[in-house]
Amino acid sequence: MTRSTARLATDRASTYLQQLCKHFAHKLPVEVTPEAGRITFTIGVCRLAASDGLLTLRVEAEDAARLAELQDVVARHLLRFAFRDPPAIEWRTGDEE
Repeated sequence: MTRSTARLATDRASTYLQQLCKHFAHKLPVEVTPEAGRITFTIGVCRLAASDGLLTLRVEAEDAARLAELQDVVARHLLRFAFRDPPAIEWRTGDEE
């Protein structure tokens, strides 16, 4: 499995976490609380964690191609919700986490 993580400084961490999870829940298996979420895609899994001022996104897939696709899907959807103040999303893979 390949993994990557993005940590985003935002005062809306819990809001974005819940919006992403609720959005994908229409088509995918999702678990969500105000502090944590898990979205199971066909290409991998995204785990989300919200704390005071920080949203952490962790994605995991079987190979680098699926990981890149999953990173793109999660980032694009997050930016739709955060369009007023778009966060910089920088994925760190493997040992860089």
